[in-house]
Amino acid sequence: MEILAYIESHLQIVYLIISHLKSLNIQKFLRLSRNAVFPSSSFLFSWIYLYNHYLFLFLSETREDYDDKQVVTEIMARCFIPTLITTTSWESFHFIGHEIRITEAMDCYGAVVWPSALVLCYFLETNAKQYNMVDKNVIEIGAGTGLVSIVASLLGAHVTATDLPELLGNLQYNISRNTKMKSKHLPQVKELSWGVALDTNFPRSSNNFDYILAADVVYAHPFLEELLITFDHLCKETTIILWAMKFRLEKENRFVDRFKELFDLEEISSFPSLNIKLYKAVKKNRRSV
Repeated sequence: MEILAYIESHLQIVYLIISHLKSLNIQKFLRLSRNAVFPSSSFLFSWIYLYNHYLFLFLSETREDYDDKQVVTEIMARCFIPTLITTTSWESFHFIGHEIRITEAMDCYGAVVWPSALVLCYFLETNAKQYNMVDKNVIEIGAGTGLVSIVASLLGAHVTATDLPELLGNLQYNISRNTKMKSKHLPQVKELSWGVALDTNFPRSSNNFDYILAADVVYAHPFLEELLITFDHLCKETTIILWAMKFRLEKENRFVDRFKELFDLEEISSFPSLNIKLYKAVKKNRRSV
């Protein structure tokens, strides 16, 4: 009887927790319980174990979801979209104590600010001591609208922002208007078509980049192999890649597997609600490849 009373009170506590914490997902809890393996053949003690073990696991996952949503909310709050309709589409972002106004275009993917760029900017700002950008040589590939390059420049870096030729006009405009008289070093804008004329435009002998930045450069396009070649070409043994990536299709997973053949890859942050992961990578020792 004492055991039954204990179980009854325990289940009441579980019910109260699940009923009153709005962030808990009942379906997730039931899904966790569905394939439970009990350590004992005793029915009563099996249920005690089940609720103790899976309630702890469930609450732990819920806490991680809560932390993720809190940080994502903070990141997305850095963006302000004006309600007025104007002839030029622009958005305002707040990083490094500056308002950064970005002009966008809707005619191609590269002229839009994607959430991965916000994640990378937030990381650079909040980890400025660990990843010090002051006087560092930084190149961004697939710079798009230039937001990440602007933030790196405001943090004190020598920045080279690169992208396809058709995007350079808008990229140069955004970078100039947001860094002039504000940055320690004037950022450079340069054409870079992945895998094309790398030895001519970016000779290995002159590549001396401390950081390579990339945000949302992997998606359903046919140039993933050329992207990998470009990463490899620009990297020295001491170069650090900081790469924010949104997972959409199986292609992303396959690219990560290919990437690991040439680079030591470390996941340093994850945002499940956005399907975005932030990676740090360095080139593998050639003798171990």
